Amino acid sequence: MIKGLSEAGLSKVKNVEELIHLASEYGFNSIDTNGTELRKFIADRGLKGAKALLVEKGIQIGSMAFPVEWRQSDAEFKDGLELLLADAQTAAQFDCHTFFTYFMPSTDRNTIEHLMALTKRIRTCAPLLKSYDINLALEFVGPHHLREKWANPFIWNIGATMDWLEIIGEDNVGILLDSLHWYTSGGTIEDITSLKAHQIAYVHINDTKDVPEKALDNDRVYPGEGVIDLSGFLRALKEINYTGVVSQEILTLEEPNETNEYLAERSRMAFEKVFNKAGIE
Repeated sequence: MIKGLSEAGLSKVKNVEELIHLASEYGFNSIDTNGTELRKFIADRGLKGAKALLVEKGIQIGSMAFPVEWRQSDAEFKDGLELLLADAQTAAQFDCHTFFTYFMPSTDRNTIEHLMALTKRIRTCAPLLKSYDINLALEFVGPHHLREKWANPFIWNIGATMDWLEIIGEDNVGILLDSLHWYTSGGTIEDITSLKAHQIAYVHINDTKDVPEKALDNDRVYPGEGVIDLSGFLRALKEINYTGVVSQEILTLEEPNETNEYLAERSRMAFEKVFNKAGIE
């Protein structure tokens, strides 16, 4: 598995170049970013120089944020399609093969109408991404406070997400497995080992306090600092031969005030702790 670093868990990262340096210095081999930041990176260094820095530092672009607002109105969705094309072209320049996004576990819309609208939009985007050899990772959200935030329940666990992916029927659309959402949805090791590696498009790792039904989506802690069985989580991924990126995503109530160097070292130590405990290098 490839260890990945994102800005979630750091503090006010200036640009992609800083994130690359932090990842390289503190034992990571992948970063998460977005198309806008990558185009700024190209503007600063030129495409050749930008790619050369990644090679020099041993870093890959693991994933990019899916730029389309696909969870709200049709108008907002259509407005994002031009940017989706631009971002897909940028991703191809950096050999990035994954976009990631999430969906909420409840909605004020009629559940069936919501499901049909989102399915149609994903089916619209998937072929465009496939033409650039890009997979789309869909992240279910598990915390109870978000399941109850809107009037009607939606999808919030592995099983229902996999059923939905079967309905979507696009082979470049897979699940984004986040350890917090796995934990707060009551997920089991068997839920993970029941999957095939190719069905998992991306993985986020983080931890939470000992409040399973009250855990907040934006009150996470670093891997190994909480109560999630991350060694079991990682061993399950290894058992099914998942070899992709496992990227840190630490959402917090307040932005950290420590230096990025301190936070990146904290991340390095956290990864080392949980990977070693799982018996994975």
